[in-house]
Amino acid sequence: VQKVKNDLEMVLSTVQSKNKRLEEDLKREQQWNEEQKQMVETLNKMEEEANTEVEHPSKKRELNELKNKLLKLETYKKELLSALGEFLDEHFPPPEEDENIKKKEIKSSCFVNFLNLTLFVFQMLINTLMTTPHEPYITINQSFWPPYVELLLRYGVVLRHPEDPNRIRLQAYHE
Repeated sequence: VQKVKNDLEMVLSTVQSKNKRLEEDLKREQQWNEEQKQMVETLNKMEEEANTEVEHPSKKRELNELKNKLLKLETYKKELLSALGEFLDEHFPPPEEDENIKKKEIKSSCFVNFLNLTLFVFQMLINTLMTTPHEPYITINQSFWPPYVELLLRYGVVLRHPEDPNRIRLQAYHE
């Protein structure tokens, strides 16, 4: 009788553990089912909104959406330019102040010109990379300051084209 009792207790504990696992599985399945129902409801609402928009297009709403997208793009551009400026300040600080030059106006105007040139070059390189990733090179002309181009080449920010030394591209840092 004792052996049968022990065997039955083992069977009971096994059945209880299986029940517990099945209850957890049931809870997970119910939660998944609820999420699927919510997703179906959301998709149905989106479909209804799309159908009503197709039936009654609103030019004002479309104009507002375009304005919002434009504002988002402008803020994103400002963020990118700010990040690029911080990157340049960190990795390419302006030249040390010469002891003979004491005027801050000259220094600040030179730095502003240097920063504008830097942003212009990087913007051209990034735009070229994004629009034509298969051909990311830009041609160097007289508008590029040669010492600045040499600085970018020396520090490995840009690379020359293997066949044409008048073309450069951004260094692929992800490789």
